[in-house]
Amino acid sequence: MLVDGRPKPVHHIEKTPMIITFLGTSAANAFPEAFCSCPNCIQARQLGGPSLRKRSALLVNADLLLDLGPDIMAASQSHSISLTGIRYCLQTHPHADHLDLSHLLSRSPEYGTTGTPVLDFFASPETLQKASETFTRDLASFSLLSPEAETQLRLKLHPIAPFEPFTFGAYRVIAFPANHTPQPGALLYAIESRGRALFYGTDTAALLEDTWQAFRRFQLHFDLVILDHTYGPQQPGSDHLSAWEVIETVQRLRAEGVLKPGGRAFATLIAHEGNPAHPQLAAFAAQHGYEVAFDGLALEI
Repeated sequence: MLVDGRPKPVHHIEKTPMIITFLGTSAANAFPEAFCSCPNCIQARQLGGPSLRKRSALLVNADLLLDLGPDIMAASQSHSISLTGIRYCLQTHPHADHLDLSHLLSRSPEYGTTGTPVLDFFASPETLQKASETFTRDLASFSLLSPEAETQLRLKLHPIAPFEPFTFGAYRVIAFPANHTPQPGALLYAIESRGRALFYGTDTAALLEDTWQAFRRFQLHFDLVILDHTYGPQQPGSDHLSAWEVIETVQRLRAEGVLKPGGRAFATLIAHEGNPAHPQLAAFAAQHGYEVAFDGLALEI
């Protein structure tokens, strides 16, 4: 229950581990980029394993998906991760490397898929509007915002706004505005469940000061923080975070107590242009107080 935007104090909270699984950890054009012969892509192909990255998406427990991304089918197959229990999706924004609307059709009964639960899909109004335009233009004769879509796709759309907590299932969520262009409506997410807390901050430049203030206002303390790491150690940040901006962000999170003592910080959304293959990047991160995620990595917090 929320009181004045804050959770009502609850005693004896059941602390059940939250399982976090990275379905993809690359930026928009995968890593290695299929058409690229830069040294980073060549090295990643040679090493394989954690150096091979699909476009980003995250699974929480077995029922919550962050981003209906284009590579979630491949991730499910290659890492033996079932997505049949997905009941909720938090969509960060409508860019194509994070949102593949054809999945809404493929999971529907019309396409022969059985046993799919209703999908509660949460996103900003801007993202929902853009998704509906794309869906009608490319995939179907009906609007994604229509009752027909809800019936045929087993889908319920939920517009959400930054700094307004909401709940579903076992989760309490607060969205924050991402510092991301060119379209408005991109969101970052704080997710709490049974005494555990996660922050998912991809597709953003430096966190807005309003977000830092909201961390304090809502008294948020995270067990795990996941941050955009599009640009590497030799690159400046701009529309996304760079390695050194990740370091600065993690340091501030720890200094302000937003990242709990013993809490972990992971990089994701890793682009090939300025980031080396996984072993070298992980070694750099270890020297600077954070870790590097890889596809198929499962964490328990």
